[in-house]
Order: sequence, then structure tokens, then C-alpha cells
Amino acid sequence: MKRVNVAVASLTVGTLVLTGWLPLHAKTSHRSKGVSDKTFMMKAAQGGMTEVQLGQMASEKGASNAVKEFGQRMVTDHSKANDQLKQVAAQKGVTLPTDIGAKNKALAARLSKLSGAAFDRAYVTAMVKDHKEDVAEFKKESTHGKDQDVKSFAAQTLPVITDHLKMVTMMKQNMSGRGANHAGTHSVNGMAGGGH
Repeated sequence: MKRVNVAVASLTVGTLVLTGWLPLHAKTSHRSKGVSDKTFMMKAAQGGMTEVQLGQMASEKGASNAVKEFGQRMVTDHSKANDQLKQVAAQKGVTLPTDIGAKNKALAARLSKLSGAAFDRAYVTAMVKDHKEDVAEFKKESTHGKDQDVKSFAAQTLPVITDHLKMVTMMKQNMSGRGANHAGTHSVNGMAGGGH
């Protein structure tokens, strides 16, 4: 009777996985470990490339010194992180995307049509939202990642993006508190301690 129950249970689990009713990670924990680390690397690569592209745009189009300097910081910090991620991916045999993806392209297109204070507000708002998501994803990977090298990359990069979030949140508060005409005339270098 036990053999029949085990066979029925195995058949049921297999059917549930194949039909999509049981998540893939329930099938084999080893397989899902690699998949989530790879997914993290893919998303981090697209996000990093986006930060560089939008940072270049902000350093050129920004109306305030704070936005221009923050944009340049995004280019510097995310270029460095992107290079580190490429090294980890190469070691793991993972091919990273070379494109920022449709969602990020749409954001870049929307920002490229703006100028002045409107650009600054939209860019800063997008950076706050993006960095909140990034901090959450990098925290998750640094604590729950399965591949030690990917986990280490996330842990090393987390303080940098946390610093970015603090800086851009302060910029947004300054914009809200003083109005758009005076927003962000201060340098971002003094907003957060240390240059990651």
C-alpha cells in the first residue's frame, strides 16, 4: 500500500509541475538556486546599464548641479558595478543582456523629452523608485543567494546603492521643500558620507 501511495504522490507532483500548478522551485531545489541567481544577474545588468544611460542624460540635461552631479555619480558607480558583474557572470558562464529592456527604454525616452526642472523632478522620482527596488533586490540576493560569488557581488554593491538611495531621497525632499525653481542647487557630494 505504501508503494502505491508513493507512486501516486510522485505522479501527482509531476503532473502539478508540468501543468504549472506547482512552482518550478518545488521540483528541485538545486535547479531553482541557479535560476534565481541568474535572474538576479540579468536584472542587475539591465538595471546597471540603465543607471549609466540615464546618469549620462542627467549629467547633460539636468537643470540643477545636484542632478548633474548625481547623474555623473551614477555613471561612475554603476559602470564599476557593471564591470564587476560582468566578471562574475563570465566565471559562471552566464551571458548578460546587452540591452536595457523595453521598460527602461520607455523611461529613457520619456525623460529625453523633458528639460529643466521637469526633467530634474522626473529623473529624481524615477531614481528614488528604482533605488528602493534595487536595495530590496540586492539585500535579498546578499542574504538568500545560493551562489557565493553572486551573493558576494550583491553584498559589496548594496552599500553603494543604499548610499545612492539616501542621496536621491534627500534631493527629492529638497525639491519638494523648496519648490522646483530652487531645487537641487546644492552639491550631492555633501549629502551622503563617503564616496563609494
